[in-house]
Formats: sequence, structure tokens, C-alpha cells
Amino acid sequence: MNKIIVFICILAITGCAGMLPSMKQTTKSPWKTFEDAKRSFDKIEANKTNSEDLKRLGFDPFETPNVKLITYLELIEKFMPNQSIRMKDLDLGVQQCLSVREFCQGYEVNPKVISSKRYGNVFLDLFNFRRKTLTRGWKFDALIVLKENLVVHKVWSGEPNVSKIEDKRNPLGPLQDINKALPAIKIM
Repeated sequence: MNKIIVFICILAITGCAGMLPSMKQTTKSPWKTFEDAKRSFDKIEANKTNSEDLKRLGFDPFETPNVKLITYLELIEKFMPNQSIRMKDLDLGVQQCLSVREFCQGYEVNPKVISSKRYGNVFLDLFNFRRKTLTRGWKFDALIVLKENLVVHKVWSGEPNVSKIEDKRNPLGPLQDINKALPAIKIM
């Protein structure tokens, strides 16, 4: 019994962060880093790159995991989410593509690598008094618009360097969210 108390005291004092949970979220893709994805994307040229070129660059919805093929109807929703945006407000390549309807499509690509690791005092974390989480990684988002297998428009965004720290404190520890643990009591 004394050994268990000593072990718990050591955990409480040292923190023993290696015992805390961690998570890694990776979207399978041919790119290992944000820079790799951006470099491939930069090789795409509007009105020059075709669907075969996209395959060689890793943007192929039929071969590359997690490349989404989207229809012209979905492109309309993306480019014209409300009535204040009119067709004439769009990029000329997008306008021309949407005008041919079924011969217009898009590739949506969202590779990412995100890892979260909790750190700090195991005792405080285990009993929900304080949880610290460090999240790191990268996210890349790209949309490629093709008219009859020719790229007419491309756009990208992303987070090259995700780094977030969350420090959640619950002064009441496990009692902080007691209403979630107990069923709702109705007073009549």
C-alpha cells in the first residue's frame, strides 16, 4: 500500500508527461510537407496544364488518395455562395468553365499533418484539473478548375506552420462537468 502512495506522489510531483495521450492526424497524400504540396501546386499553369500533367504532379482523384473530384454544381456553390456574387464577378476561366456545365469540374485537395500532445502534470490531467495540449503540423488546401481537361483556374490557401497551445483549467476538477455525468433531473 505504501508503495502505491509513493508512486502516486512521484507522479504528482514529476508530472510524468510521457503517460499522457497524444494524437496524430495525417491525410494520406504524396506530399510530406507543406512546401512539397505548394511546390507541386506552383507547377500548374492555367490554360497550359491538362489532366495528364496533373496526374504527374500528384493531383489525380482516381490514383492519389484524398483528391476530391467535384462537379460544376459544387463549383457554383463555392464561387457563388450567395446572390451578391454574380457570374461576371468571377475569374474569366471560371466563367467559361461554368458555362460548359458537364465539361467543367474541379479537384479539391486538402493534405495535412497535425499532431496533438498533452503535456504537464499527469495527476492534474487525469483528474481533469488542468489539461495542456500542444498542437503542431501543417495544412494545405487547393482548388483546381478544369474545363474539358484543361486547367483554367487554380487557388490555394493553408497553414504552413500550425502551432497552438491549449491550457484548460477546471478548479473543480472531475466535478466541473458534473451535469454531463449525471442524468438530467426534472423538477415538477
